[in-house]
Amino acid sequence: RDGAGGASEAGGARLVGSEGERVPVDGPPAAPAGGDWRGATSAPEAGLSPAAAAGDALCRPLGPSQSRFQVDLVAEGSGRAAADESQKPGGQGGVAAKGSEEAKGRFRVNFVDPSAGDESPAEPGGGLEGGGVSFQNGGDTVLSEGSLHSGGGGHHHYYYDTHTNTYYLRTFGHNTMDAVPRIDHYRHTAAELGEKLIRPSLAELHDELDKEPFEDGYANGEEGTPPGEADATYAADSKGIVKFGWIKGVLVRCMLNIWGVMLFIRLSWIVGQAGIALSVLVIAMATVVTTITGLSTSAIATNGFIRGGGAYYLISRSLGPEFGGAIGLIFAFANAVAVAMYVVGFAETVVELLQENGALMLDETNDIRIIGAITVLVLLGISVAGMEWEAKAQIVLLVILLFAIGDFIIGTFIPLDSKKAKGFFGYKAEIFTENFGPDFRKDETFFSVFAIFFPAATGILAGANISGDLADPQSAIPKGTLLAILITTLVYIGIAVSVGACVVRDATGNINNTIITELTNCTTAACKLHFDFSSCQKTTCHYGLMNNFQVMSMVSGFAPLISAGIFSATLSSALASLVSAPKIFQALCKDNIYPGLLMFAKGYGKNNEPLRGYILTFLIALGFILIAELNVIAPIISNFFLASYALINFSVFHASLAKSPGWRPAFKYYNMWVSLVGAILCCIVMFVINWWAALLTYVIVLGLYIYVTYKKPDVNWGSSTQALTYLSALQHSVRLAGVEDHIKNFRPQCLVMTGAPNSRPALIHLVHAFTKNVGLMICGHIYMGPRRQAIKELSADLARYQRWLIKNKMKAFYAPVHAEDLRDGGQYLMQAAGLGRMRPNTLVVGFKKDWKQADMRDVETYINLFHDAFDIQYGVVVIRLKEGLDISHLQGQEELLSSQEKSPSSKDVVVNVDYSKKTDPSKAFSPPSSEKTPGLHKEDGKTPTQPLLKKDSKGPRSPLNLADQRLLDASSQFQKKQGKNTIDVWWLFDDGGLTLLIPYLLTTKKKWKDCKIRVFIGGKINRIDHDRRAMATLLSKFRIDFSDIMVLGDINTKPKKENIAAFEEMVEPFRLHEDDKEQDIADKMKEDEPWRITDNELELYKTKSYRQIRLNELLKEHSSTANVIVMSLPVARKGAVSSALYMAWLEVLSKDLPPVLLVRGNHQSVLTFYS
Repeated sequence: RDGAGGASEAGGARLVGSEGERVPVDGPPAAPAGGDWRGATSAPEAGLSPAAAAGDALCRPLGPSQSRFQVDLVAEGSGRAAADESQKPGGQGGVAAKGSEEAKGRFRVNFVDPSAGDESPAEPGGGLEGGGVSFQNGGDTVLSEGSLHSGGGGHHHYYYDTHTNTYYLRTFGHNTMDAVPRIDHYRHTAAELGEKLIRPSLAELHDELDKEPFEDGYANGEEGTPPGEADATYAADSKGIVKFGWIKGVLVRCMLNIWGVMLFIRLSWIVGQAGIALSVLVIAMATVVTTITGLSTSAIATNGFIRGGGAYYLISRSLGPEFGGAIGLIFAFANAVAVAMYVVGFAETVVELLQENGALMLDETNDIRIIGAITVLVLLGISVAGMEWEAKAQIVLLVILLFAIGDFIIGTFIPLDSKKAKGFFGYKAEIFTENFGPDFRKDETFFSVFAIFFPAATGILAGANISGDLADPQSAIPKGTLLAILITTLVYIGIAVSVGACVVRDATGNINNTIITELTNCTTAACKLHFDFSSCQKTTCHYGLMNNFQVMSMVSGFAPLISAGIFSATLSSALASLVSAPKIFQALCKDNIYPGLLMFAKGYGKNNEPLRGYILTFLIALGFILIAELNVIAPIISNFFLASYALINFSVFHASLAKSPGWRPAFKYYNMWVSLVGAILCCIVMFVINWWAALLTYVIVLGLYIYVTYKKPDVNWGSSTQALTYLSALQHSVRLAGVEDHIKNFRPQCLVMTGAPNSRPALIHLVHAFTKNVGLMICGHIYMGPRRQAIKELSADLARYQRWLIKNKMKAFYAPVHAEDLRDGGQYLMQAAGLGRMRPNTLVVGFKKDWKQADMRDVETYINLFHDAFDIQYGVVVIRLKEGLDISHLQGQEELLSSQEKSPSSKDVVVNVDYSKKTDPSKAFSPPSSEKTPGLHKEDGKTPTQPLLKKDSKGPRSPLNLADQRLLDASSQFQKKQGKNTIDVWWLFDDGGLTLLIPYLLTTKKKWKDCKIRVFIGGKINRIDHDRRAMATLLSKFRIDFSDIMVLGDINTKPKKENIAAFEEMVEPFRLHEDDKEQDIADKMKEDEPWRITDNELELYKTKSYRQIRLNELLKEHSSTANVIVMSLPVARKGAVSSALYMAWLEVLSKDLPPVLLVRGNHQSVLTFYS
């Protein structure tokens, strides 16, 4: 049986401790909040039937592969009963501990894995052997090497059983739910190496025990892994999976891929052109680039477990999806075209042989096409047959290749007279000396020769490209790749030197050119060896290093073996590329970076073979074979490979630079600066090989990079780009903290009391309009109500609302806080929000529209927020829309679904919470600017944000009433272009200039740029011109454009009678009327209800009240068509003006107007005209 052995209960491995052992239990055993109490305290002797256990109120059937805790009664010696108990697949079967006295007070916590529910029960107390896990010494867990790198997702279930595991009891001396460290806690949810176990959450260890179920039935907010994902992972059967070791998987592949046709056909020519010394230098330079890349590959490959996808996987997981996606596509394509290149090389050799024997089918080009097409079809057959066949084919090809190399080496020691005329004399010092220096001909240069050789050094990623098929990629890739580079380089250098020491550059091939008499002016090596090849300087000869590409077969002991070597080299490289391309492409498609390519992600069979990718690669290769023009293709491919080498080197540099704690490769022999040099070298070599191909490669990589960046794939791989972003943000924040503020650099940094950000979009959009790319914006959200519930909601919503802000392109931060009431929450946020110099300096709130109907204590709290803000030197902005701001009661299904698409907790369960009178439910969780609306205050204690969390159970929603429709329209008005209208600034009091700065910042934004600023100021009737000129001078000094300045001389006129009457009627319910009451009753009332307006106060501030009424009349007269009005906020003295009167001022000042911003800076200058 595969999978864990032992007494299997829904797959749960049982280890029963020694006879009669008693386990002390500290207090009542903690039920994991999401665990299932199966018969934990009821009827221990009788045991529970599985049906009863499953029927328990708390027990819900566990979905597939949600490994949860299960607490069971354990009876010593009742293993048989447990094993024989009928199993219910799906993990619902509880254990029945039949009549055992010793079961009392003994619990076991273990993981239930329903996906293994159908495994056959084992013998009681059977030793656990299987799945790579062995339990020895009373449950001491020993993980064998196999369990770490086991097959790709067979049933390996490691169960976690602290309560019966005598090893843990021995270690800790008491019964604990805490888990000891083990590898299974650190797996990914969809790991291929076995089951992920979930360690008990902090809440499960630390929270008080629940008296009643939580809303989700699981541990606090924690969910199991999504069933679909996990099922797919464990579907594969571990028996048939083929995994390669480092020799077969990496070394053989890399050697075959690096030794290409170059070795047999071009190396001798390179030695002829560049001479022995420079040839060795060419090989060394190429090796430096590949070795650095090999070291970098090793570093990335050993920094954590790697899956399939080779170079793409390495780059995307370290540099992120943008570079990974760009390189993945190019690298897969380059491999596909490389298949064509190698196959055409093979076909050319076959056609040459046919030509020599006069057996051409049609003509050269078409023969190449025919043979190429047949070859690539055969290779496809081998690949599709599976990796095992492909690996066998590679071994055979390597053996042939090694024989061919051996054949050449032996041949150099047996010089035949018949070969001397062709330029081969065996090892001779004269030839070595002559060939030591360069002799470039036909416009060749050192770099052109290097460009021709370099592709022969590529291929070092052949092993890494099948990383998914390696048993232990972390040790295989470094060992195999670096050893392959070493061996191939030595062979290249060895052959270059031996060919240079044996063969002259030019030979006629004519046996009659022998010299019998010693020539006097003999300079060439051939001449000294009694051959006269001087005619080659006049006419073209066909032999010698320079002229004959087949020098190696000429030198070799048995020429056909060299031809076999050429076939082997080309076919093995073609085969490796044909396997690499689909694997890389499949990994790329699985990550869904290019949504259109998802169909290629599907794998078939036990090894998850990408058959669709094979077919695509075959078609691409076939297309290029039919072109049959290699000289155009080769440089582009070399550049594609080099681009990926450059990025692998760069990612090592980048990861080291970002200093991420997660970057700790097991392979230590790398250096960030060496990797950077490697990356630069790769880029230089690209230009050396072919400048236009290099430019083309850069353009393609950049294009794909921009595309992926624009698409923003929804993946998070913890890339070094994220780490570096964090690091630079941190360094800049620290540096900024050391800089003193200056007026010129003043920015409005706003703490906006939004509540749930999506419930007041107008507030957010308006503030965002003047803070975007200018200043900080923090959305404050105060959660009130019972602490435990609020904290739970707060942590659940945190990521969701930040996502909502990002999705709506808001450059803002979301800052939730839990507090007893609104005022405390506001104080916490104002004191603690922000970081260093990036702290808010302006509080922005919505106007409390329903203040007349609301509990006046709330109004008192709301007004106190302003006082607190002024106390700590904040500016205050109050925003009022006549329709209101809060749309949380309207947010229906669309909003819900869009904001919840990634949130796992969209349950329909609402928790009933009893709020005390103090925190009235309709305003719990909701900040100051909440406008309550009828129908929001539900009986069952739901909170205003609830509609965001609750799915709409009713089918089609009823159409909105008129007021709600207007509210919705108003809430989106700042998202539209504002048109040619005005922003009216009523700058009545000098607050340091914030009232003027905000409208100016608005006009700098694209949506507002057509709006003109009109400035209104108070003044005396007889000095209107003077005041206007003074203000115009001031504004021009501030360099703020304005279209008009209005001086209001009639600001102190008495308002209309009906408006005064309306004001008096409005404040009537909030008056104390102390003159009509006895002194002590009035004092008591004032003490209990401090917000009431005394007669004395109303008389004292009469002129101020009238001014607000009068200003409203003027506003309606002058600014009723403005897009937005920015006006000085009246300040009320603390303790002197009651909350109700202040609220009445704000109400009467701003009612029935376009959107109003009442602004009051902190009376420190925010504008300056000094440079």
